Amino acid sequence: MTINDAIASRIIFLLRKNQMTKYRLENNANIKHSVMFNIISGKNKTITLTTLFKICNGLNISILEFLDDDLFNSNNLDYD
Repeated sequence: MTINDAIASRIIFLLRKNQMTKYRLENNANIKHSVMFNIISGKNKTITLTTLFKICNGLNISILEFLDDDLFNSNNLDYD
């Protein structure tokens, strides 16, 4: 799994957990729909730290809370 795949999976999980739509997250995070679509669909091959911070703010969590998941265990990730 790539880092971007892990980020997309984590966003989807947190949206479901918080019963939040992607549209609401996009508005809360001040992120364009196309950016969020590309992240979730895997079309985005890189994500900036700024965008990740915006997403975390939109989810009302810290970046540490976002990354506190086994998805981000270095043994599970492909860095290439």
